[in-house]
Amino acid sequence: MTNPTPLNRRTVLAAALAAGIFAAMPAQAREQADLILTNGKVATMAREGEFVQAVAVKDGKVLATGSNAAVLKLKGANTRLIDAGGRTVIPGLNDSHLHVIREGLNYNMELRWDGVTSLKRALEMLKEQAARTPDGEWVKVVGGWNEYQFEEKRLPTLEEINAAVPDKPVFILYLYGLGFLNKKGIDTLGYDRNTKYKDGEVELGVDGKPTGRLIAKPNALILYSTLAKTNKLSRDDQLNSTLQYYRELNRLGLTSAIDAGGGFQNYPDDYGVTLELARAGKLTVRTSYYLFAQRAGKELEDFQRWLTMTHPKQNDHMFYPNGFSAEGGGENLVASAADFENFLEPRPELPQAMESELEPVVSLLVKNRWPFRLHATYGESIDRDLAVIEKVNARTPLNGLRFIVDHGETISDSQLARIKKLGGGVAVQDRMHFQGETYWKRYGEQARQMPPIRRMLELGVPVGLGTDGTRVSSYNPWPSLYWAVTGKTAGGLQIWKIEDRLSRYQALKLMTTGSAWMSGEEKIKGSIKRGQYADFVVLPEDYFTIDAEKIKRLESVLTVVNGKVVYGAGAYAPLAPQLPAVSPAWSPVAVHGGYQQR
Repeated sequence: MTNPTPLNRRTVLAAALAAGIFAAMPAQAREQADLILTNGKVATMAREGEFVQAVAVKDGKVLATGSNAAVLKLKGANTRLIDAGGRTVIPGLNDSHLHVIREGLNYNMELRWDGVTSLKRALEMLKEQAARTPDGEWVKVVGGWNEYQFEEKRLPTLEEINAAVPDKPVFILYLYGLGFLNKKGIDTLGYDRNTKYKDGEVELGVDGKPTGRLIAKPNALILYSTLAKTNKLSRDDQLNSTLQYYRELNRLGLTSAIDAGGGFQNYPDDYGVTLELARAGKLTVRTSYYLFAQRAGKELEDFQRWLTMTHPKQNDHMFYPNGFSAEGGGENLVASAADFENFLEPRPELPQAMESELEPVVSLLVKNRWPFRLHATYGESIDRDLAVIEKVNARTPLNGLRFIVDHGETISDSQLARIKKLGGGVAVQDRMHFQGETYWKRYGEQARQMPPIRRMLELGVPVGLGTDGTRVSSYNPWPSLYWAVTGKTAGGLQIWKIEDRLSRYQALKLMTTGSAWMSGEEKIKGSIKRGQYADFVVLPEDYFTIDAEKIKRLESVLTVVNGKVVYGAGAYAPLAPQLPAVSPAWSPVAVHGGYQQR
């Protein structure tokens, strides 16, 4: 082989990689890897059943995959070698709908019941945390759990909450339906018989005083508004909290997430902490984000203002607007179009003014080529949303502009066909894993898969899998994969027909390449092959062959993002950078961590 010139070096190298003939190539022509992982069962996900032994990384991207012998020929003097020890390696998980920015600002303040298997233990944790919490601070449990995960199969009572914590204010969020305040919390907020919310109820007892139960009717505004009145972390603690939360996500194998926006998540102020960490090179989850209008009735003004603002840089492809070239609008484009899935209450009917408010916002986004997403649980809401999008499309064609319908639990076949025709996709989450029993109690046993993922795939609609963590479902991606593979709720209820369950390859594909479609990154993310981002995870057990019940308890032993080790456990722990101590020192995270695997 002749010495390649600079112009044809890359072409010759690609051929050499494919043929595995590195030995015949002059040393100066070989690319030397920054990192090589060997002795793995590496699921490339390029096609079902394709596994290789080793992967080489260069400049944050996959340089080559193949046998140990072939890939080790890319070893240089400064190459880091990691032995996978025969373990399964998968592409990094990608949550297509996660409230990652907001949770980063709050994680260190929250006691997580995610994964706790008994109510007794949950209440013990509440009591233990209250003893550590200084006067003037709240004890908060903010979503990620339900009663069916507990051995007792029930919610805590107000008496139990007050007995556990009589002297510190407590707020507990249960899905989108209920909030619990202890007596100290009621007093701290000053809630009384005159406290009124348009979209919710402060429950009163026979004595006319608040009991401590907050009831969402029909949406969660009362719950979010109450939570917003509790204490917040300082800026320094928010930076620490976001670092801790991203490390927690890395522990669970997450390397990418699409932030869907969220209530009380204001742009640009509440995005500043994550942006600061990205600029400092400290972000360890690739985060693509949408902008969520916060002022009901004035959403169009918000989007018009945001259009004039400078887009932040991509920060080494770690923190960026959805789709790179433009911001994105969502999850609620207008408040009147949101149909919160509070299955403790009847389905809410969207107001008559919804279309007149949604249409100008969609028109503005399409005209300016901003991708967008819509929170829509029920088919009745989706039908009206699609009619608006179709009307705008007739006037200003989407012409490849991507949009996402979020959730879609009761979406119909005809609506899926309309989404496909318009070029949209559906982001699905394991919300029915947490709320399947509640839905069945209200509407009866369901014959149709909810959401109908199998039908989406048959129709060729792009699908991304995620969690909708952290205030309803947990942020842990593994229960979502477990749910997709088994069709079971957290309480073990089989809510899908057996034939609707996904294969393990299909489920993993939806939370890798499928989710990457949602941010326009499916060509550079989601597989372990040359040219893709070097984001991958080493697992302690083989996801593809273990008992299905073990899937929900999986976590990473080694996580690599952008070619760098960001998390390690056991023998791999020394490879990951150390985090600063959790702050404040009394944080629940300092003792309990996040998702409970114990």
